[in-house]
Amino acid sequence: MLVELILRLAHVTGAAVLLGTGAGIAFFMVMARRTRDPKLIAHVVGTVVIADLIFTATAVIAQPVTGYFLARAAGWSMGEPWIVLSLALYVVTGAFWLPVVWIQMRLKTLAETAAASGTALPPAFDRLYAIWFACGFPAFFAVVAILWLMIARPVLT
Repeated sequence: MLVELILRLAHVTGAAVLLGTGAGIAFFMVMARRTRDPKLIAHVVGTVVIADLIFTATAVIAQPVTGYFLARAAGWSMGEPWIVLSLALYVVTGAFWLPVVWIQMRLKTLAETAAASGTALPPAFDRLYAIWFACGFPAFFAVVAILWLMIARPVLT
């Protein structure tokens, strides 16, 4: 029972980190972009990249591991429809998150270049930012859906 409780705590903590880091990153990126200040944006995006690598990547790795061991400890089959759907949504989240990490690195470089040259952000920055912004919605809602599935464990057929 203690092992299951520890696994539940680890799994829920990982989910909270994914949701919280994602929401926090989105907020700070949006607020930084609104300034149109390349130096500020470069700094914020650099911090966002570090946060993604430290927090998000760690949680991304921990979630399937803790989820697998939690399912075993709780006696749930990995074939439970709510678990299968959760895993599918996890893949969807990853499919949007991986390009976002690359986009963030590119946005940082574009902002640094503009700051160093004393010029405005290039049109490529706005195009990439729009893609970054659009990718956030399906990833965020997929994580929320996974959280709901974890909590409700609905009977799906």
